[in-house]
Amino acid sequence: MTEVLVLKLEEDDDQNANWIVVDSSGARIGPPVTGPLDAARVDIGERKVIVLIPATGVLTTTIDLPLKSASRIQQALPFALEEFLADDVENLHFAAGARRENGRIPVAVIEHEKLAGLLERLMDAGIQPTELMAENYGLASIPGTISILLSDEQIIINDGADTELVMQGVGPADALAAIGAIDDNVETDDESATAPGTMPKHVLVYCEAGTEETYSHDFIALRHDFDSVDVKLLPDGVLPRLAVTVATGTGVNLLQGEFGARTEYGNVLRPWKIAAALLLAFGVLGIAGKAIDYVQLSQREAMLREQFITEYGQIAPGTEDVRDPLAVIASLRARTGAGGDQPTVFLRSLEELSRALSDNAGADIQAINYRAGIVDIRLSAPNVGVLDNIRREIDEGGQYEAEIQSAEQDGDKVASRIQIQPMTR
Repeated sequence: MTEVLVLKLEEDDDQNANWIVVDSSGARIGPPVTGPLDAARVDIGERKVIVLIPATGVLTTTIDLPLKSASRIQQALPFALEEFLADDVENLHFAAGARRENGRIPVAVIEHEKLAGLLERLMDAGIQPTELMAENYGLASIPGTISILLSDEQIIINDGADTELVMQGVGPADALAAIGAIDDNVETDDESATAPGTMPKHVLVYCEAGTEETYSHDFIALRHDFDSVDVKLLPDGVLPRLAVTVATGTGVNLLQGEFGARTEYGNVLRPWKIAAALLLAFGVLGIAGKAIDYVQLSQREAMLREQFITEYGQIAPGTEDVRDPLAVIASLRARTGAGGDQPTVFLRSLEELSRALSDNAGADIQAINYRAGIVDIRLSAPNVGVLDNIRREIDEGGQYEAEIQSAEQDGDKVASRIQIQPMTR
């Protein structure tokens, strides 16, 4: 199973970072570590590296775009989100994730300069991230549940649908009120449990022990507004919780477009340089051999053609220039009735049929019969027009003539019978 190093950068500390090694399912392989950023390089090795950056510097949202191509979506994002952004789109970097089941596309937007600075910071520490994303993507989306992660004075919220945001300087109750969750759970006079609404009725809170004590009164109050409020403590801090989610492929990777990974094709191809040179040499030799064979065969054909024309001229004096000796022989055999069952007639008929079929897609051969110089073909074609095109192309070859004997509709196809024989006129 693939091992992943999840590294979390802090907003107010350029020198230190937190990291943990997990597998691709999110299970821990080692304990969380806090230390100088360049020290994380020792633990990377061949592992995939996912870097989480402060969510306060990234706008995360979803958008409905009727586009399928990833490149077209990337091009459309600045125009689709421009009216919702305070900064000029020229100063921003846009990234899109995989389309969700509801059809909406998750999007992350960050200042171009900020992202460049983060990557430079990682590069100075000798770290090349595989993925880089906002930390709030580490809070899993659970349908029907509002998930909250409390860290210092920051609150990350995921409503189980399309709301993924971060707030600072507010408590859990105020944060839930800000997204309209508490208003949808007001008691009514008819003693129903909750008023009609679309917000989930369950709250799941992740926090450290000290944070739980700070907001204990908020949790008591929230239990009056929701069906359940579960508080799960994080004894090792928030990073292991975030790593579980992002290691399984959740989140929008900001390393797209101009910041996307670039393949160093020179390094990839260098070990194959000798093999490629040998392959090219064999290819050149093969082409040269084929060219020599072609010249020799062409010379042989010209000699045989000249010999035929000389002998045919003695049999039929005054004959005009003969362009196709095979067609002349086929015509003679057809007129005299001799040699009608020779393989040449049959094979040349099939050659003409193959040429016509290659130009008319959708026609299939069902059966072939040959007798007395006549090839009887049973074909299945999309329509009568295709059959007529096949007949006409065989006739235009000048050596054989085709005739449609029958044609009848068979489902969405036309079943037909065509006869092909050497031209007699």
